[in-house]
Amino acid sequence: MSAYAAHSSSNGSVEKIDSEKAALAIGALPLADFDDPNINKDEAITGVLEDDSPYPEVRSAVANTDDMSIPVSTFRAWSMGFFWVIIIPGLNQFFFFRYPSVNINGMVAQLLSFPMGRFWASVVPNVTIFGVHLNPGPFTIKEHVLVTIMATVGWQSAYATDIIAVQRVFYGQTFNFSYQWMLVMSTQLIGFSLGGIMRRFLVLPPSMIWPTNLVTCALFNTLHAQSYAGIGNRGGISRERFFVYVFLASCAWYFFPGYLFQALSYFTWVCWIAPDNVVVNQLFGYESGLGMSLITFDWAQITYVVNPLATPWWSEANVLVGFVFFFWILTPILYYTNAWYSKFLPIMSRTSYDNTGAAYNVTAILGTDGTLNATAYEAYSPLFLSTTFAVSYGLSFASITATITHAVLFFRKQIWAQSRRSIDEQPDIHARLMARYRQVPEWWYLIIFVIMFVFGIIVIEVWPTQFPVWGFVLALLIAFLYIIPIGMIQAITNQQVGLNVITELVVGYAIPGRPLAMMLFKTWGYITMAQALQFAQDFKLGHYMKIPPRTMFFAQVSAAAIAGTVQLGVQAWMFTNIVDMCSITQPDGFICPSTQVFGTASIIWGVIGPQRQFSPGQMYGGLLWFFLVGALCPFGAWIISLKWPNSFIRYINFPVIFTGTAAIPPATAVNFVPWAIVGFIFQYVIRRRHFSWWTKYNYVLAAGLDSGLAISIILIFFCLQYPANGTIGATNVAKWWGNNVFLKTADGKGMSYYTINGTFGPSTWG
Repeated sequence: MSAYAAHSSSNGSVEKIDSEKAALAIGALPLADFDDPNINKDEAITGVLEDDSPYPEVRSAVANTDDMSIPVSTFRAWSMGFFWVIIIPGLNQFFFFRYPSVNINGMVAQLLSFPMGRFWASVVPNVTIFGVHLNPGPFTIKEHVLVTIMATVGWQSAYATDIIAVQRVFYGQTFNFSYQWMLVMSTQLIGFSLGGIMRRFLVLPPSMIWPTNLVTCALFNTLHAQSYAGIGNRGGISRERFFVYVFLASCAWYFFPGYLFQALSYFTWVCWIAPDNVVVNQLFGYESGLGMSLITFDWAQITYVVNPLATPWWSEANVLVGFVFFFWILTPILYYTNAWYSKFLPIMSRTSYDNTGAAYNVTAILGTDGTLNATAYEAYSPLFLSTTFAVSYGLSFASITATITHAVLFFRKQIWAQSRRSIDEQPDIHARLMARYRQVPEWWYLIIFVIMFVFGIIVIEVWPTQFPVWGFVLALLIAFLYIIPIGMIQAITNQQVGLNVITELVVGYAIPGRPLAMMLFKTWGYITMAQALQFAQDFKLGHYMKIPPRTMFFAQVSAAAIAGTVQLGVQAWMFTNIVDMCSITQPDGFICPSTQVFGTASIIWGVIGPQRQFSPGQMYGGLLWFFLVGALCPFGAWIISLKWPNSFIRYINFPVIFTGTAAIPPATAVNFVPWAIVGFIFQYVIRRRHFSWWTKYNYVLAAGLDSGLAISIILIFFCLQYPANGTIGATNVAKWWGNNVFLKTADGKGMSYYTINGTFGPSTWG
């Protein structure tokens, strides 16, 4: 046989082997029992052949190997974790009641714990006390992950602490610490128990990506200089150096839009040209307009809702389509035809109004017992909403029914398959690696659930909450019903459907006239689901980073309990020792803005009630049709996908279209239009045309921008805004053109189309 023939035969054998591998890979591709828009067959084959994730996003941020000998549950990790669990929730709770405020998020703990761990490893003696090693050696990536997860569990103020504050400020109720503690523990940890029970649906399947975690994983791997196949072989500077450059640039840059030149943040250049033209400002403004100016130079505005570099482009496109249709087409039609008397109000606002155009005075309609004074209500005013606020309620209604319909049509096979599949049966390298660790029995989560359920019953029955036990059970059933469909949508699209509006609507009809009952129902219905998904997201982070499940369990439970207790202690101290706490004239800025909003909502939904707003025949009764629209739309997408399964229709996701703009209000157009532009550039153009660059740097870029922003916000607040009661720069920096031009426009002033002379609206209401 000639050399050429031998060479040809060898090539043919290699090609045959490759084709056989590809055939096996194709056979292994149905990793999701639904048409997953995140999957690309060619990219998935690459992942399967490399024994890696079928998703390039995951491959680029997560290693497909695990070293079980790496220390994780060390004295150092637990000590640092508990340190941050006390410090971060305590500080955030303190500043939660202040305006302006600052939030120290989990990424700050992730960054600061890295040098802290390195410092511990270098100075603490390597001695053993009672069998515990004080310094087990170099600070490991798994220790770092455990510390960060503990810090992340409770960094935000527990939602139930607002109930306690509203009771004190609005209704003069101060129940003892036992009530407060059991309420916070119940609302926080019931969600944790449900998240653990649902992990087989929301964590173990490879299709449940949880895109936000990829940024966190990329930062861990970058800080610890981890190298793995998914990064690719592209040359250029290392990811570590790239992160440092981006971090420093982001940190330095935010001083301009965040303090020195705030017009870069609200870059409403069209409004500056015509500052007094109301229509121009309503269309192009960012403060109270529809945001057609398109541009901002502030990463805090772009990433306000969710990081565009971590969200799949098809998901961002759905959000953009929803925003354009509902807020750039439907909203102007409704506004300029004066639907709901809207031309008497700003086109976009987070405020509720009375019939004089002033902010609605909720105390004017309260009786002495905290319930509705019907006579006072009829003598005062109905409640009016801006057009965008009303439309956002309609979209919330649509998202609730669309989520259930979408889950039944598209996810039912996946849910059924996962209910029968154990962890070692998952077709994914990460699940197989995690199967080597001892798993958490589901009865552990059930015990947590039972204890917290009993806490809830005690809270309801022992103290005068006016909240029936059946309402508590109903709230939990709503949360339980939606955890899987909403969790699957969030894990795939990076968008969460909120239950806040639907829980307010249900309790307003079911238990009218009881504001405390309304707040409790909303918290157990909405926050239980939100907490469950937060814990599921943390479970997935531990899954990606190969943290033993039992270690994760104890870390999350202990961190949640300690963080909630610390927050209650800080809040109790503040109300005891700070004069005029939550008063709008409080001299140090502790005016409690969130408490004011939460209390107002308790009156609107719990006292006035939805029957006076959304029932048929009432002003906003037409919004109830959105329930039907939301239920029917997924049927259209599903029917078309049966006929043309490979068409663009597979990327249409109506729950995301309806809920993607749910943050409006308080978010405005500046948080969506530039966000979508950045997402298109990085998640579509660069990903398609410069895939190797995107694979190596995209998630590191996202981490660097977010990290620099987080540190810069803290520096500006503690160095320039908090000292001297915010008077630093008040006579110079705060007054120059670049910090005022966007405020001296019709957009900045929140002007309406019509000028109000006297009152507007219907002549009778009730």
